[in-house]
Amino acid sequence: MKHAHAADEAPKKRKAPRGPKTLDHPAEAAESDDPIETAEPVEDDENELLDSEDSPDAPEAGESDEPGEFHLPAVPPGSRQLAPYDPLQLYIREISRFPMLAPEEEFELARLVRENKDDRAAFRLVSSHLRLVVKIAMDFQRRWMQNVLDLIQEGNVGLMRAVQKFDPEKGIKFSYYAAYWIKAYILKYIMDNWRMVKIGTTQAQRKLFYNLNKERQRLTAQGFDPSARNLSQSLKVSEADVLEMDQRLSGADLSLDMTMGEDSGVTRLDFIPALGPGIEDMLAQNEIVAHLEKHIQGLIPELNEKELELLEKRLLSDSPVTLREIGDKYGITRERVRQIEARLLDKLRERLTDKIADFSPDWIRADE
Repeated sequence: MKHAHAADEAPKKRKAPRGPKTLDHPAEAAESDDPIETAEPVEDDENELLDSEDSPDAPEAGESDEPGEFHLPAVPPGSRQLAPYDPLQLYIREISRFPMLAPEEEFELARLVRENKDDRAAFRLVSSHLRLVVKIAMDFQRRWMQNVLDLIQEGNVGLMRAVQKFDPEKGIKFSYYAAYWIKAYILKYIMDNWRMVKIGTTQAQRKLFYNLNKERQRLTAQGFDPSARNLSQSLKVSEADVLEMDQRLSGADLSLDMTMGEDSGVTRLDFIPALGPGIEDMLAQNEIVAHLEKHIQGLIPELNEKELELLEKRLLSDSPVTLREIGDKYGITRERVRQIEARLLDKLRERLTDKIADFSPDWIRADE
């Protein structure tokens, strides 16, 4: 009887859910050579990615007797079959648990976030628009051609920023407003990670990065020569910026420490000119300093106490004192000290002009 009772209570063997369907790789839809194209604002098509999930024949990956729980797809006990693991599909199934918001509910939640900094309302706004982030990220994936989850992650940050900045009183739909913040964060991530060396950081460079190839194709289609001049006029940037960005996009990253040949020890770094002054300039500067020091020493006996103080503590010092500090020491105003300094500089120029044949007044300049 015990065996029969145990057989009655034995749970029925549960049918293993089917693995999640695999989305077509978005890279196959690429039709242009542009580094990236800005997608149009997305409003009502947030559920396109989840149409297949709503089918009654598609089992949920997270079926559970407990509400709110989520589990990975299982395989039959004792089976050697590998459990299906697609992070993107699992993420899409998980965010499908969050319901969409009615317009009135969305407005009320946005008002609570703006007026009361309500964290629960902000969470509901963010979670209900996670599908929108996936939709926009998939559009950019056609050019990114790498892990789309990275784009989704950056888009989620932009979505949270949009929740903080959104004003429901403006009468704009939140999904339309959030789309621009999501795109901005995704575009910044793509630009920062397109190459190991950043392609551009200024506003003009970002504009060229996103639009240069597209504008070149547009001009060609209209019968115009896509020269650097025409591109600069069309995009309202300088011609030098167009040439520089074109070189950056067409060339690959190169290591400066890589040797030029197998049997050569010369690297590309050896051919880069030094940014500092050349050896000729350094020698000329040292010669000028030596001449100045020699003739200034002969002028010292002719200076009064205040002029000598200015010469030693201000003009020849590596850490010059201020005019106010010298004025406080001698009980005179800052303007009076400035006049004494100007008179001292005139004496120096007059003496050095007499002593040095090729003396230039530019050798001595007053610090403002």
